[in-house]
Amino acid sequence: MKKTILLILAALMVAACHHSTDNKSTDNQPAAIDYTKVATPDFNADSAYRFAAEQLAFGFRHPGTKGHEQCARYLATMMGRWCDTVIVQPFTTTLWDGQKVEGKNIIASLNPERDRRILLAAHWDSRQWADHDLDTNNWYRPLPGANDGASGIAVLMEMARTMSAMRPDVGVDFVMFDVEDQGIAEWAGRYEDNTWCKGSQHWAKNPHRMFYQAEYGILYDMVGTDQPRFTKEEISMNFAQGLMNRVWNCAAGLGYGGIFVDELSGAILDDHLYVNQILRIPTIDIVQNSPNCSFYPHWHTTGDNLDAINKETLRTVATVSMKVIYNDFPAKESKKTAE
Repeated sequence: MKKTILLILAALMVAACHHSTDNKSTDNQPAAIDYTKVATPDFNADSAYRFAAEQLAFGFRHPGTKGHEQCARYLATMMGRWCDTVIVQPFTTTLWDGQKVEGKNIIASLNPERDRRILLAAHWDSRQWADHDLDTNNWYRPLPGANDGASGIAVLMEMARTMSAMRPDVGVDFVMFDVEDQGIAEWAGRYEDNTWCKGSQHWAKNPHRMFYQAEYGILYDMVGTDQPRFTKEEISMNFAQGLMNRVWNCAAGLGYGGIFVDELSGAILDDHLYVNQILRIPTIDIVQNSPNCSFYPHWHTTGDNLDAINKETLRTVATVSMKVIYNDFPAKESKKTAE
């Protein structure tokens, strides 16, 4: 199953040997920070929800579809309203069933001249097989990809819009990965890890900027349910424990400890694995972890539609993230005004 693997031994060995600057710097942080006093932009939950709805309005967004092509143009255009640069990185990849598809990673940046940078990421494609649907007739059909895809991108879009008007003192790269969710189908009768996360695999090996590095990264995946529950995922803890603890401590300080649960959980195969392994950027995954089901009830089903998105959950995730970012890199004067 996608995203429910045991952590590969090699990844554990690399993580054990790799002590990131993020983990080191955390040791020097104050024991407690009053995150309620950290000034951040005002995240508009209605705006974020609209961005999710606009993605779904294009229809299915897996490679080769009209919706995929239209949504790529939409994302690049919208991010260009707020960011200084937008790069569309095309790539060709082969899926588990032999399909050759054309993908597009979209990288939008604030303060591209800064050497110190942070990475905020999500995937924008929707899955073409509803292989966890209760109705077996739907297993070969595509799904809307509201929570699994559109929710993370909606958070990135609204963060870019608001952060452009109140810029942190750091470069920010919003990376929208493609072909994340086209991994091997449940009904295929076998499992292969590397069939997932094709866009992040390509970008990590071919970053948009030569010798690209960032202080840290945050990946957003399935961050819009009406019963949000995020745990300390194993790969994140192995590669970026300092950052993950800082984010979860911030959430607790803001009163969101029941959402960002202080609980260790198993490894999830997601885009952050390749960012960590290949580029050595300490990156965490904020990803839904509902008890007693695979991530959330509508995961990889035709029911993953706009009804699966709760705008207040989008706001909570973004608020916690921005409190951490702006505490680390307080705002400087803006170059652009949010539209």
